Amino acid sequence: MKLNAILVEDEANSREILRNYLKKYCPAVNLIGEAATIKEGLALIQTNKLDLVFLDVEMPFGNAFDLLDQVLDRTFETVFVTAYNQYAMDALNNHAAYYLMKPISIDELIKAVDYVLEIRQKEDALEDRILKPKLKSVDGKITIPQQDGFQVLNVSDIIYCKADDNYTEIYLEKKKIVVSKTLKYFEDALVDFAFARIHKSYLVNVNEVVKYVKGKGGSVIVSNGKELLVSSSKKSTLLAFFE
Repeated sequence: MKLNAILVEDEANSREILRNYLKKYCPAVNLIGEAATIKEGLALIQTNKLDLVFLDVEMPFGNAFDLLDQVLDRTFETVFVTAYNQYAMDALNNHAAYYLMKPISIDELIKAVDYVLEIRQKEDALEDRILKPKLKSVDGKITIPQQDGFQVLNVSDIIYCKADDNYTEIYLEKKKIVVSKTLKYFEDALVDFAFARIHKSYLVNVNEVVKYVKGKGGSVIVSNGKELLVSSSKKSTLLAFFE
């Protein structure tokens, strides 16, 4: 499989280095264009079907996030390339597949490309197919602490859990329960069941996933109709649950 990619970087020397690295070490990448400005990068994105965009953060007249804000339907993965580590959180919030620091490490570049390639291969394999979880729902119960004791829930009744600071919202078919435990607590408690951490805010019962949507980071639709975002860094983990 080939990944159609572009490179958006204002420094000619940096473009040359990355171009040469990709040609020598990443044969799966088909580099179809390069841009030195936000305007040029947006034009390439709008006129090509892309799998991957290598995107410098700092550019003249704006930055990478200004460019991404102008892409209404993002179906490609993004690898940020920058000399500034203070953008890591912004990159995470913009569903970056990978974050490369300059000077670029060849090993890290290969890891970034391999990760995107793995995501694309899994998405293609599951496209136009009924999502069938590898792990069946396992009978089990979990206790939910309350002021006057605890409530017992069937694990299979949980559709998804959502983080709310130090609290967790547990969504069942017809109601929501708020618990004074972190999402990490429930991630650990449900590790032996078919639950996947798909985002910093979401833990989902994969048996309740009815649709996977490509796009800005990707998303899933669960049985109650709710659409939940999937972080690029969590895509591979989620897709591994299906066959």
